[in-house]
Amino acid sequence: MSTQSQPGTGALSGVRVVDASRILGGPLCGQILGDHGADVLKVEPPQGDDTRQWGPPFTDRGVASYYLGLNRNKRLLSLDLAVPAGRDALLALLADADVLIENFKTGTLEKWGIGHETLAERFPRLIHCRVSGFGADGPLGGLAGYDAAVQALTGLMSVNGEAGGDALRVGLPVVDMVTGMNAAMGVMLALLERARSGRGQFVEAALYDSGLSLLHPHAANWFVDGKSPRRTGNAHPNIYPYDNLRTGTEPVFFAVGNDRQFQILCRHIGVPWLAEDPRYATAGARSSNREALKEALERQLARFDGHQLAGELVNAGVPAAVVMSVPQALQHAHTQHRGMVVELPGGYRGVGAPVKLSRTPATYRFAPLTEGAEFLPRDAEPDGDRTR
Repeated sequence: MSTQSQPGTGALSGVRVVDASRILGGPLCGQILGDHGADVLKVEPPQGDDTRQWGPPFTDRGVASYYLGLNRNKRLLSLDLAVPAGRDALLALLADADVLIENFKTGTLEKWGIGHETLAERFPRLIHCRVSGFGADGPLGGLAGYDAAVQALTGLMSVNGEAGGDALRVGLPVVDMVTGMNAAMGVMLALLERARSGRGQFVEAALYDSGLSLLHPHAANWFVDGKSPRRTGNAHPNIYPYDNLRTGTEPVFFAVGNDRQFQILCRHIGVPWLAEDPRYATAGARSSNREALKEALERQLARFDGHQLAGELVNAGVPAAVVMSVPQALQHAHTQHRGMVVELPGGYRGVGAPVKLSRTPATYRFAPLTEGAEFLPRDAEPDGDRTR
């Protein structure tokens, strides 16, 4: 388990971020930057981020787990940006910030007089990152974006589900999360470029673009053969056996990516001749004859204990795994070894940073703050010193 670490050692140490975003994509971007050492100040409206109420489950203080998963390593300030005093306070914060993250509806900041052109003129080194649904212009420009709707619109839902069954939403907010990761990558690219030019720039990560970017290999297939991709359940559209197969006990997922792995699999389960059969000897042949191959494999696999077989095959060089539940995955010994569960004082637990740097690793300095945020009243004067 990863526990509390000292500040000042991360790759982004010294970078100051104002995270004025809500829900998922923007907050995840801010958390990624914070995990890698940035000083992140989360600016919430007086009523708080909507995800504080996205439960159950809730903590004993009434804050939803959803919020806790996206907002560690951030300090907290409440500002009402709908009024002049709140906007003045934000401008005071941006005077010494490197990055602004926001996901306001297109036109909102412009209506308040603090749109990108205004910010760029006043703070030429500022990197302004916007997470949006569809971007500001074009046929869908300016519309609000929501993960599941974008999954449907970008074709992701059409390829998810059992063959012959209904289209299904991917069982996690994959578009929102990838958009947050893309936003973080964009911010870091802009920081790298600023080191050369001395100038900030506008960074946009749109849910729509991110959803389309996830379509591999379905988009690549369509570009080549013009055939509309179809749902294949657990099976890969291009590779076989890359599927969940029945054994004598629990199912095992086999991820056989080349001829050598298929040969090892066939020898191990006692059917070496399958690897010599012209219908299955090459990757393309196996994919084209997958129904017959699946039947032949499952007939032989019925003799094996799935859990034991999966372990033996992995050690022999064939990717295979039983399907774990979320609790099983989070409690796995390798999860602990990789530092992928974070524990901090006060009972916080969360998923750790997946990017490992040798000299400047991610640090976990404090849990998500859920109360005690400073709140600038509507009639107060901005005071940058109060927020840092």
